[in-house]
Amino acid sequence: MKTRVSLSTIFRCSLERAFKTPMLCDVSKVHTGFGVMPRVTHCTEDADWGKVGAKKRVFAAKAWTFGGGEVSSDRVIERVENDHWVIEVADFRTWMLGFDRLVGEWKTTALGPDEIRVDYTYTLHAPTPWFLAPLAFPAQWLFGQLFWRIYMGRVLENVRAMAYAEEPYQFP
Repeated sequence: MKTRVSLSTIFRCSLERAFKTPMLCDVSKVHTGFGVMPRVTHCTEDADWGKVGAKKRVFAAKAWTFGGGEVSSDRVIERVENDHWVIEVADFRTWMLGFDRLVGEWKTTALGPDEIRVDYTYTLHAPTPWFLAPLAFPAQWLFGQLFWRIYMGRVLENVRAMAYAEEPYQFP
């Protein structure tokens, strides 16, 4: 089963800033935690991050739902410069309501000088057996449409603040 969640907004900065900031800046300033989601503290094995096929291990702080430490891995699936990113978050080290991977897309479209439309989408994938689907799907859909949408909005605003502040990139 899949649950898709999307948000759109306008960034008032350069296309490059709107495109690069969410993936190439300090991820601990992007994913600051919320509710059941612990804040990201750091990543390892990220020397090639930003290149298609690159993977990194993600670590998070201790939270009431997580003991702290490695939480998942991220992989760059697609990168089209100043247009869009597609990443996959997988290998969860904590229970994620039956989701086995999340596929995120960050799309940027220039509308004018320093006016960039950002379309931010996540598809949450859950390989639920058919006989459990009637029970699992409502909870997974609610998680996506309520909690995950709020979390994505917080991430979007963190990225906006970093883009406007011209936060330095950590990766080329």
